[in-house]
Amino acid sequence: MAQKVSPHPLADYIRTDRLPFIFCPGCSIGTIIGMVARAMKELNLDLTKTVVVSGIGCTGRASGYFNACAFHTTHGRAIPFATGVKLANPELNVIVISGDGDLASIGGNHLIHAARRNIDITVIAINNFNYGMTGGQYGPTTPLKSRTQTSPYGTIEQPFNLSKLAASAGATYVARWTPLDVFKGVKSIKKAILHKGFSFIEFVGICPTAYGRYNRLGDAPEMLEHLKKIEVKKNVPPEEADFDFNEILVCGEFVDTTKPELTELYDKLILSVKEENK
Repeated sequence: MAQKVSPHPLADYIRTDRLPFIFCPGCSIGTIIGMVARAMKELNLDLTKTVVVSGIGCTGRASGYFNACAFHTTHGRAIPFATGVKLANPELNVIVISGDGDLASIGGNHLIHAARRNIDITVIAINNFNYGMTGGQYGPTTPLKSRTQTSPYGTIEQPFNLSKLAASAGATYVARWTPLDVFKGVKSIKKAILHKGFSFIEFVGICPTAYGRYNRLGDAPEMLEHLKKIEVKKNVPPEEADFDFNEILVCGEFVDTTKPELTELYDKLILSVKEENK
C-alpha cells in the first residue's frame, strides 16, 4: 500500500515542484525563503496582489520559488524594478529578496535612494559577506581581515553595516536577524510587509561553501553555532546596532517610525496638477 504523503505546509506560497532548493548545502537562503513564505501565509497575503523581486547572485534565485508574480532582474537593479512596480500599482505588496553584493555594491545607490524616498516596499537583505555565486570574492560587507578568493591575505577595507546604512538613509522600518531567529524573523517580516514605508530587514546568513571554507570556519552547524555565540538580541537605536563578526552581532528592531510615503505623495501631486489644469 502506497504511503500517503502530506502536502508541503507552504505549498500555496512556494513552488514545491522546484524543491529541493538549488542552493549549496548549509546555505541560509532556503531557510529565509521559508520565513518569507511563512509570513505570507500567516498574513493570508493575496498572491495575485504580491510581487517578489530579486537581483543577481545566489539570493537572486529566490523570486522563482514563490507562487506570486516574480521578477529575476539584472545585477543590482532589484530595487529600481520594485520601485517601478509599486509606482505603477501602489496596491501591490512588493517584496525584494536580494544579497549583500547585489544590494550594497552595484545596487548601493538604489538602496539609499529608495530609503530616502520612503517608498512602500519591503527589502529582505541576505548578508553572507561575499559574492558566493561567482566563487567567493570579497564584497562591501566582507568583515575586515577576512580571506576570500580576491583577498587571500585578508581584506583591508572597512565593511558596510547594512542596518545602520539603511537607517541613516531614511528607512522607516529596520531590523536584523539570523537564520536561527525563525519565529522573530517571521514576525518581523510580517511587520515589514504591513508597514507603510520603506522596510529593510538584514538577515546575517552563512556561506560554508565559499566564505566559511576560505576562513576555515567549519561546516554549517559550526558557523551557526558561531552566530549563536556572538548574537545579542535587543531593540536599540540604529547607531547601537553593532556588528563585528568576531565579537558581537546585535539583532533586533532598530527603526520603527512613520513619515510621508512616496506613492501617496505622488498620487496627491497628480491630483493637485489635475485640479490646477481644469
